[in-house]
Amino acid sequence: MGLLDDLEQQAQQRKANADDAGKRKSEREEIFRTQLDPGMTALHDFLGKLIANLKVLQPRKQLRYNLAGYGDIVGYIEHDYDLKVTPGTASKEITLTFPCVIASEECPTVEVLGAPKVRTVAGAFQRYHLGGFGEPKKDVSGEIVSARFNARGKIILSATFLADADSAMIKTTFINFDALGTATKAFQPAQLKTEFFDEIGRYIMREPSNLFQEDLPDSYRVHLRSKIQQDEMKRRWESKISEQQQQELDKLKRDHSLAGKFGKLIGKDKPAEGAGSFFDKLKGLVKKEK
Repeated sequence: MGLLDDLEQQAQQRKANADDAGKRKSEREEIFRTQLDPGMTALHDFLGKLIANLKVLQPRKQLRYNLAGYGDIVGYIEHDYDLKVTPGTASKEITLTFPCVIASEECPTVEVLGAPKVRTVAGAFQRYHLGGFGEPKKDVSGEIVSARFNARGKIILSATFLADADSAMIKTTFINFDALGTATKAFQPAQLKTEFFDEIGRYIMREPSNLFQEDLPDSYRVHLRSKIQQDEMKRRWESKISEQQQQELDKLKRDHSLAGKFGKLIGKDKPAEGAGSFFDKLKGLVKKEK
């Protein structure tokens, strides 16, 4: 192949790649315009109605967060919701925030000893904007070597939903829901429907939800079901064999007891005839149980 032919082929390949990229971009923009944008509008309407009802009903919902080195932080949702939407030509973002008020009287009061432990717990309190750090004691160098902690303040929960034409998906970010920290997951445009909204609503209300449950392929579900059935059958057989072995052991013990009594009655110092075979059976059965 000549130089010009080689260059021509490379140019055609680059043009084809550019055309494919442009086509994929157009497809994503179409998905955003026809599915994501209206779906996000419906989600925003759903969340608006959800928080309006929660403000009226004021359900008392307790939340617990485990903080390493301290223990469980106990709080209750305060129904002061802030719902915002940020629209764009190729993206739309919905953000919902609300506080959890810490019930200090239900949280432990912990005295932390040792400079490293104090730094760890104090750092966590600072990172999550918690109050309740007090009674610090310092060593001769001025470093805090002990302190008392009793959590107080508020923990802010935040749910963000972002749809854009670049990814043609819904990216969700939940902060301080199941635990202190961030959880993320992406969803397909086709999932923007009533069932999906309900799962989001339950998750926000801290009710049982399948929002973060992974969808498994049907083939893998069949494999799991078969594996569970096999394990169950194995357990049943093991239980049956163990029960049968126990019955045999009890029978041998009874036979041994009768043989011993019979030996004493006839005045024999050694086991009655056939006792040796009995002991051999007993040893074999015990080995089988092990």
